Amino acid sequence: MSRQHEGTGRDGRAALIDAWRNADGYGLDIPDPDEPRPLGDDRCVFIGPVLAPGAKVVAGVYSYYDASEDTGGFEEERVRYAFGPQRLRIGKFCSIAAGVTFVMAGANHVYDGPTAFPFATFPGDWQDRLIDPLIERGPAGKGDTVIGNDVWIGRDATVMPGVTVADGAIIGAGAVVASDVGSYQIVAGNPARAIRSRYTPDEVDTLRTARWWDWPIEVVSRHLPELVLGTPAGVLAVARAERLVDEPGLAQDGGS
Repeated sequence: MSRQHEGTGRDGRAALIDAWRNADGYGLDIPDPDEPRPLGDDRCVFIGPVLAPGAKVVAGVYSYYDASEDTGGFEEERVRYAFGPQRLRIGKFCSIAAGVTFVMAGANHVYDGPTAFPFATFPGDWQDRLIDPLIERGPAGKGDTVIGNDVWIGRDATVMPGVTVADGAIIGAGAVVASDVGSYQIVAGNPARAIRSRYTPDEVDTLRTARWWDWPIEVVSRHLPELVLGTPAGVLAVARAERLVDEPGLAQDGGS
């Protein structure tokens, strides 16, 4: 395959990403995203390959968790009360430390009226008397829990139901995240509060334009110094040089 980049539109980028998906064919010595334990132990376990078919968890490529203290799988150890239709959606290149827990909407009691006691949980008359009224009321609670791309969640943090943690955020150890976290924010505490932003608003926009986590893995691998030690402007410059962004004023016709 030629490395010539044909166009900068969405279809062109998607085709290029697909073409580079099998990195083995291009001499790259990098982790196999389909191998659950790239380090050979449970300190780093890629989430996607260990999920059961039909799981209520979706995880992007290279997102991992520290399973060294776990006795079961990701869903069993890390996802609590996943009784309803809500899902846990995790982006690409996320880092999840030991002890992190995701609490799903099934943990919520009905508290529309005077009592929050979960009568409907118990089979028999209690459950039977509440089924029809609860169906008539309709579903309650928040939707999916969404973790963006390149999110780092510290040890023993808890993410509550329906929360969205946006791209590039960092969650401090032991934090209880009960509300949404913005892109590239650092939060900590119980309840988690913003400590600071990693970048200025303009720099956040720059990184969200570059979207390095969507680059072909060959491009990611080749530009690691800029990604790990560089600047938002430098990352966007790479994306532009590789013709992996759509921006007003940029040529759209590709070239030979």
